[in-house]
Amino acid sequence: MLRNGEQLVITLVLPLLILVALGRTSLVDLGTSDAERIDVVAPGVLALAVMSTAFTSQAIATGFDRRNGVLRLLATTPLGRSGLVAGKVLAVVALELLQVAVLGGAAVALGWRPDPAGVPAALVALVLGTAAFTSLALLVAGLLRAEAVLAVANLVWVLLLAGGGVVLPASMLPGPLGAVAPLLPSGALGEALRTALGGDGVAVGPLLVLAAWSAVVSALVARTFRWS
Repeated sequence: MLRNGEQLVITLVLPLLILVALGRTSLVDLGTSDAERIDVVAPGVLALAVMSTAFTSQAIATGFDRRNGVLRLLATTPLGRSGLVAGKVLAVVALELLQVAVLGGAAVALGWRPDPAGVPAALVALVLGTAAFTSLALLVAGLLRAEAVLAVANLVWVLLLAGGGVVLPASMLPGPLGAVAPLLPSGALGEALRTALGGDGVAVGPLLVLAAWSAVVSALVARTFRWS
């Protein structure tokens, strides 16, 4: 990731810029009432980081690996297909740990004070969100050509950032978007993290949404993924 400028921008640079722009400026009226802006924005940026790594970056990397024959060749080695998928999941987790350290540290420096009691629930949300977005990445990468994967993955990232309830709460979105966003993995992950780290307990509904997305999309991946 550090050698790939495009991935570095989407996984760290843009989330960091969004964190500073929304958390410390008044460019967008967040309508946070008594809550601090950074307390609303920081969990959403962490959710955005997970979406960037587990979905966008993973879809693009897997799509080009499939086109270049890498997946087919590695699947025939002792590593096997299950080992290859496990390796990709571990790579995603490793990158997410880096993102949480950098973005979380920056948010704390900007005044964010997450509720320590909500950390276990936040970890559950991060795991389920990673599973859901990684499954979506493999679904896209296993069905489309590499160039189409590149376009679709970036387009979906932009659309979910703008109207998926990931950085900003679904309640701030206009009309139908506000009703649909909580049912999307982006909105569910953002809401679960905001609830947990904001000291409001466990958001059971969003966690169930993430679990449902993970189960359904994983089943689709198992049936449709093409290795070459």
